Amino acid sequence: MAGLWFEEFEDGMVIDHEWTRTITETDNRWFSLLTMNTQPVHIDAHAAAKSIWKRPLVNSLLTLGLMVGMSVNQTTFNTTIANLGMEKIKFPHPLFEGDTVHIRTTVISKRKSASRPGEGIVTLRHEAFNQDNIMCGTCERAALMMLRPETA
Repeated sequence: MAGLWFEEFEDGMVIDHEWTRTITETDNRWFSLLTMNTQPVHIDAHAAAKSIWKRPLVNSLLTLGLMVGMSVNQTTFNTTIANLGMEKIKFPHPLFEGDTVHIRTTVISKRKSASRPGEGIVTLRHEAFNQDNIMCGTCERAALMMLRPETA
């Protein structure tokens, strides 16, 4: 699958990404430790058992990374120049080790760049859901995208 050119995005377009991903204990522990997040609720099963969750909680930045990463093949693969920013990031329901995530992307808006010919900005809303279809994360991402190259 290839990403979309700027022109292929339409306001309101919804993409239910076909990828799913079960988050393992290893995923959560390694991600937390690689990013130097030593929060016990993420890396210590015994400490997590004493928390209100009673089990390890998936690191929210791993959830954010999955929201963006799992959308790439159908949105920005080889057609993006850069991420310009992410905002309105929320985690309305926790993810736990063993949960399976799927992602939905909605195109919020797009506009051609005023300062960079051949490029445009697309704002995407990514939403993460667990296996019970409960929303576990959402964010809005601004991506600097390539316009379709002109053919000779």
